[in-house]
Amino acid sequence: MRCFGDGDPLYEAYHDDEWGVPVTGEREVYERICLEAFQSGLAWITILRKREGFRRAFAGFDPEAVAAFGDDDVARLMADAEIVRNRAKIEATIANARAVLGLREQGIDLGELLWSFAPDGPEREAAVDLRGLPATTAESRALARRLKQLGFRFVGPTTAYAAMQACGVVNDHLAACPSRARVEAARAAVLAARAAA
Repeated sequence: MRCFGDGDPLYEAYHDDEWGVPVTGEREVYERICLEAFQSGLAWITILRKREGFRRAFAGFDPEAVAAFGDDDVARLMADAEIVRNRAKIEATIANARAVLGLREQGIDLGELLWSFAPDGPEREAAVDLRGLPATTAESRALARRLKQLGFRFVGPTTAYAAMQACGVVNDHLAACPSRARVEAARAAVLAARAAA
C-alpha cells in the first residue's frame, strides 16, 4: 500500500517514481525547494497539477534565467493562472535563483549543500502511518537557517524538511510501502558516494 496518492494517476506516479528518490543536481534541487515553498498552505496535489505550468513560467527552473527576472516578469507571473499566484512566493523563487548563483560564486553546490544536512547515524525507524512523520527535524531547522543565511527566502524548517523528503535526503516512505526499500537503497548509495568523495 502506498504512503499516499492512491486513486489519482498523477499522485500515484509522483509517489512511485519520484518522492524520496535521491536528487542531487542543482536545477532539480532548486525546483523542489521552490515547489515546496509554493505548496506551503496548499495541498501537494495542487502543485503537482500545476507543475508543468510552473516549469513553463519559471524557465524550466533554470537559476540563471529566473535570476534575471524583473518587475515585468513578476507582473506576468501574477497574471498566470497556470501557477499559484502568490507574490511573496513568486518573489522568493526569483530571490532563490539569485541565491543559487551566489552559491556558485562561493564554490558551493546546492545539491551538496542540501545533502550535507542528511541525518547522521542509523536511519530512523519507519513510521507506520503519516501521523508518525515529523514536520521538522533538527536537521531541517539547521538547513533552513543556513539557506536563509545564504539569501534564500520562504524556506522555513517545515518547507526545508519537505524538500529533504522530496529529494531523498530522508526516506519517509512508510514501513509497509512498496517503495521504501528501493528508495532506501538509492539513498544509501548517494550517502556512500558522498562519504567516499
